[in-house]
Amino acid sequence: MSSTDDEQLAAFKDWWQRNGKPLVTGGLLALVIVFGWQAFQKYQGNQSQGASNLYQALLETTLTPSGEPDAAKVAELSGKLKNEFGGSAYAQYGSLFVAKVAVEAGKLDDAAAELKSIVDKPADDTLGEIARQRLARVLAAQNKAEEALKLLEGDADKAFLASREELKGDLLVQLGRAADAHAAYKKAKDALSDDAAIGGLQLKLDDLAKGDA
Repeated sequence: MSSTDDEQLAAFKDWWQRNGKPLVTGGLLALVIVFGWQAFQKYQGNQSQGASNLYQALLETTLTPSGEPDAAKVAELSGKLKNEFGGSAYAQYGSLFVAKVAVEAGKLDDAAAELKSIVDKPADDTLGEIARQRLARVLAAQNKAEEALKLLEGDADKAFLASREELKGDLLVQLGRAADAHAAYKKAKDALSDDAAIGGLQLKLDDLAKGDA
């Protein structure tokens, strides 16, 4: 081997030490990231599908001859959703369903507990607001209108403003605060289109006006 060949070999070894290993390491790292991401995506897809299947099965508990949910099946499936997919949107939609079943069975404490678990840590803003308003209605049914009103303090997303203000109006009527109720109903009406504002909400406003007459 000539001195020129030796020099070229030495230069290559030097280059390899400085660049080759990082390139291989980087390439391997890139492969790990790509395949790891694909595996994670597949896992997430499987998780989502599993939660979706359980939630669908939960809804299907109402498919009985009487139309009443199978209480034992509801408890079993909702328990699985919470244990396997706790905190997910599917698990919380399941809790909304369980709360509905509890209300229909007159078990308001159970319904309140299900809804509070969502309000405390919602999977998203929509679920949080739905649970908040339903919990307020359950509290009202328990003669806890003041507590329910506190739940509805603060700003609401525009999409939920009308329903929240109407609910506040209902709670204020329950507390005998007609003027405040009228103001809440008016805010609810103003948040709706003219067509949407005609109906039950307008009747509530009219009833309050009659009471003032």
